[in-house]
Amino acid sequence: MCGAVAALAVACAFVVAQEKSVRPGINDPFQNPDVAKYAKTFEGESREVYVLRDKVVAACGLKKGAVVADIGAGTGLYTRLFAKAVGPDGQVFAVDIAPKFLEHVQKTSRDAELKNVTPVLCNFDSVDLPPKSVDVAFVCDTYHHFEFPEKTMLSLHRALKPGGRVIVIDFVREKGKSSDWTLNHVRAGQEVFEKEIASCAFKKVDEVKELLKDNYMVVFEKVDKRP
Repeated sequence: MCGAVAALAVACAFVVAQEKSVRPGINDPFQNPDVAKYAKTFEGESREVYVLRDKVVAACGLKKGAVVADIGAGTGLYTRLFAKAVGPDGQVFAVDIAPKFLEHVQKTSRDAELKNVTPVLCNFDSVDLPPKSVDVAFVCDTYHHFEFPEKTMLSLHRALKPGGRVIVIDFVREKGKSSDWTLNHVRAGQEVFEKEIASCAFKKVDEVKELLKDNYMVVFEKVDKRP
């Protein structure tokens, strides 16, 4: 076990030195976001993951007292739902690169009397969470925004407890099926993203089908060794 962890640490250090951005500039709009504008977009009836938010949360299978990381929390839609789902003995890290989003999440959580939400300002290549602190990480319509997917997923691997889960929701990207916006905005489809995630010492353990149409929802589990 120790040898596997040491090998993973060495691999992480190598990747940190080598990986380059896979999509430079994709996160520029979040340097100084108009929070009210994004709240209407992220929490609007035209967005599938908003309309089906309660079913998505139920499909996550969260336990009372669990620690959840909402990666790319945005305006905090799922952060607040998770905070209610895990109860006062649980905790939710709202992780984002935009300070304005985190200020909004903190305010709306306080207004909703949710005391188990902790905003976390992360970097473009790391979730910046304590080692082995998280039971479940939730990445909704955010993985395609990872400029440094390998670095970011390896940092998430470190943050998860043994056997911790990563739940990924992202856009279906298929020519002839997806919108032009999706084809131009999302750099790759499900198969590519799954391979990238698996290469960072994660194993796909489930896929929630027939719930979402424009998106897919897959579940990974942390393992000790990279393939």
